[in-house]
Amino acid sequence: MALAKRTLGRTGLEVTQLGFGAMEVRGNRIWGGRPCSDEQAGTILNAVLDAGINFIDTANDYGKSEMYIGQFLAKRRDEFYLATKCGCTMQFAGDHDETPHIWTRDNIRRNIADSLMKMRTDYVDILQLHNPDVETTEKNGLVDVLKELKDQGVVKHIACSSTSPHLATYIDWGVFDAFQIPYSALERRHEDLITKAAEAGAGIIIRGGVARGEPGSGLGGEDRWAKFEQAKLDELLDAGESRTGFLLRFTLSHPHCHTTIVGTMNPAHLDENLAIAAKGPLSADVYAEAKKRLDAVGEKPE
Repeated sequence: MALAKRTLGRTGLEVTQLGFGAMEVRGNRIWGGRPCSDEQAGTILNAVLDAGINFIDTANDYGKSEMYIGQFLAKRRDEFYLATKCGCTMQFAGDHDETPHIWTRDNIRRNIADSLMKMRTDYVDILQLHNPDVETTEKNGLVDVLKELKDQGVVKHIACSSTSPHLATYIDWGVFDAFQIPYSALERRHEDLITKAAEAGAGIIIRGGVARGEPGSGLGGEDRWAKFEQAKLDELLDAGESRTGFLLRFTLSHPHCHTTIVGTMNPAHLDENLAIAAKGPLSADVYAEAKKRLDAVGEKPE
């Protein structure tokens, strides 16, 4: 069964609504995450494309992620759209890593040059500012830098990964072709801003659409899962449906979810995500009931 596709706003890109977030293929270390071997990275990245997913999101500070994309997918570059992020730096500090962002023209240009080299490509489809505040973006002329890169052809579309309180202002500027925004049933604060951005013509890339795994997964977010139980969402699950499956379908149900990036390095988990996505959005009545119950426990849009 072919994966559903959506038009990513004014970019015109026809992307699979289930995308792939490549932070999990980070290598041996970064932010204390689970290590990923070269073999695991090659296996999952090729499995993603073999399954028909055509949108991959990464960042310059996701460890070896960009390098793995180049190593294992360069020969398949015409099969997928590629998004990365800029403003990043990587500092290895003994037993931990730090990734401070430096918002200068020189660093952004260094980022994209580094990203293109690692990913063995001469362009990215989408380059996103990696969560800067509005004041810094204005002061440092960051949009002008992105436009410069677009004019040079190394970037096809410019975007911003952002959250409140900055997101609304960025939407009003009308300069970004797409936004990456966190959203799930358990993090609904940007629900209405997603609609506002899409209605303004921007493409919508949703991250965090499955709330970082179920309780006990070691991925955090246990406090959010308390809202799931308080809202009694288990009562709305289809027979045999998992909580994460329900959450992914909830995310896909947002009328302006053009793509949601779900990461894994486990082929079995990828297969599960594909099966969930194949079921499609929740029915209109279940989606409405879920939002009603979440509203009642205080998990609502800002």
